[in-house]
Amino acid sequence: MKRILLLIVAASLVLVGCENMNRQQKGTAIGAAAGAVGAALLGKGSVWGVLAGAAIGGTAGNLIGKHMDEQARELEQAVPTAEVNRVEEGINMTFQSGLMFPLNSSEISPDYRDDLAAAATVFNKYQDTYILVEGHTDDTGTDEINIPLSERRAKAVSAFLVSQGVDPNRLEEQWYGSSQPKYPNDSPDNQAKTRRVELAIYADEDMKARAQAGNL
Repeated sequence: MKRILLLIVAASLVLVGCENMNRQQKGTAIGAAAGAVGAALLGKGSVWGVLAGAAIGGTAGNLIGKHMDEQARELEQAVPTAEVNRVEEGINMTFQSGLMFPLNSSEISPDYRDDLAAAATVFNKYQDTYILVEGHTDDTGTDEINIPLSERRAKAVSAFLVSQGVDPNRLEEQWYGSSQPKYPNDSPDNQAKTRRVELAIYADEDMKARAQAGNL
């Protein structure tokens, strides 16, 4: 309970600090704060909090959700090695680091570049979204190793997407080392699942405006 209260306080401080941010930065910061609390309560991780924080609800939110349904289906078909879930009015896409990177490396494996390029093709088709890229590791090794590794991996994925034509203004990176395990770190299989890069794909201001006007 103390940890949850501390996270709520931290989330409040994030909101206070949003004054000098642009709209995308505000949305990501608020979502990340919500995600921190959500992770403590639900074990879902910050991506789910970002997607919850980006939702606008109502008729417009329903239109955005339907639009995201189409993109999610195309991402599933384009990248069968990734896990694709619809969350709120956005998409959570998860890549296993074991497939994407060599062990302890942030260089994207040559065999996985085609899969990531296929995802970029879908992102370029649907240009009215923001994409948050998060790096995560398991709990083997120290924070001094895991946090920089998760940072390099998140930034490597963003850089690759940019090389495939994705607008860098749509992208943002976060990294958490081993602090947000998706599964208990109690077996090699679960540790492999916890080593991952997750994406939060959510509506930008243009999509929200069109949805609110009923033009989406």
